[in-house]
Amino acid sequence: MITNRQLFLQHIAQTSDAPMLLEIVKAEGLKMWDVNGKEYIDLISGISVSSIGHRHPQVVEAIKKQLDKYLHLMVYGEYVQSPQIEYAKALTSLLPENLNCCYFVNSGSEAIEGALKLAKRVTGRSKIFAFKNAYHGSTHGALSLMSDEYFTNAFRPLLPGIEFLEWNNIEGLNRIDAGTACVVTEIVRGEAGAIIADKNFLKTLSKQCSDTGALLICDEIQTGFGRTGPLFAFMDYEIVPDVLCIGKGMAGGMPMGAFVSSREMMNEFSHDPVLGHITTFGGHPVMCAAALATLGVIKSFNTAATIPAKEKLFRNKLQHEKIKSITGKGLLLAVEFENIVTNKSIIKKCIDKGVIVDWFLFAEHKMRIAPPLNITDEIINYTCEKILEAIEE
Repeated sequence: MITNRQLFLQHIAQTSDAPMLLEIVKAEGLKMWDVNGKEYIDLISGISVSSIGHRHPQVVEAIKKQLDKYLHLMVYGEYVQSPQIEYAKALTSLLPENLNCCYFVNSGSEAIEGALKLAKRVTGRSKIFAFKNAYHGSTHGALSLMSDEYFTNAFRPLLPGIEFLEWNNIEGLNRIDAGTACVVTEIVRGEAGAIIADKNFLKTLSKQCSDTGALLICDEIQTGFGRTGPLFAFMDYEIVPDVLCIGKGMAGGMPMGAFVSSREMMNEFSHDPVLGHITTFGGHPVMCAAALATLGVIKSFNTAATIPAKEKLFRNKLQHEKIKSITGKGLLLAVEFENIVTNKSIIKKCIDKGVIVDWFLFAEHKMRIAPPLNITDEIINYTCEKILEAIEE
């Protein structure tokens, strides 16, 4: 009889020639179980998505309640839908005053796409700056913000007018000028291997954007919703973006993203042309209900107080001569090994031991640790022991 694994390889489009091929049949909290009943602890949260664990009961309940009311009604922005309103009001109440208007989409990549269009529309300019070795998504515009030719060359021509800056290099920021529509930046660099921004660098970047009239777009798709401690990582850096892009951990495991800006800027999408940006499923009522519940759960975690202690415990426990460094902030950490081969061998052994870890797109010699935010000290200690065992083996 043909197996699900064979059907998966035959009928599901593949993204690499070596998928993990775990066949998960159940997930709850921090754990997952495969078809053979083997238990795994999820230390990557489905790449920072299941930030409050899998199937959090409050999120499941919110989804069920909305299912009894209505599903899709009409394309985004046409009908007044209470789940959208309630979530937008709750989210913007926690953000700086200028970030008071949400455009809901389906993913982080879509949030980036919308933010780029908004910047061009608002400024009337076309030049865009991004940073080398950044990842902002795989759709065509978002892909254009990637500097690595290995990933982009096969899909050229890409979006024109993109230039790249060096991360944490203040001197290069003077290239941002009166012809610049926007600068897209992370706060903690995800796929570059969890690299933290220098505070003075980000403050200088923010001032240069302000002085030249360029919009500062902060990509917090991985770092948002408490992963680094505060609700959003930019809150630790004395800057306020003009546009905030979010996704991943936003809706408790449901597909959702958004870009957030001022009401004044967002209004530019409503005319010349009308429907300046449009989406069919963005702001789906079930996703918004899940996101509102997720936000409530994250607030109850008091991440600003609890996440730094969990980061410290990981750092203290993961001590080994083969570990070159641990970079990152909060619960977005990267454990550095000597090379790619060593790292991927250790990752495989960890998964064999029931601990799900992964690598980074532009730092394949680093192991990703990004567990659900409610991970306990007991599980941190246990998983660190398993990682150290894998290193020894």
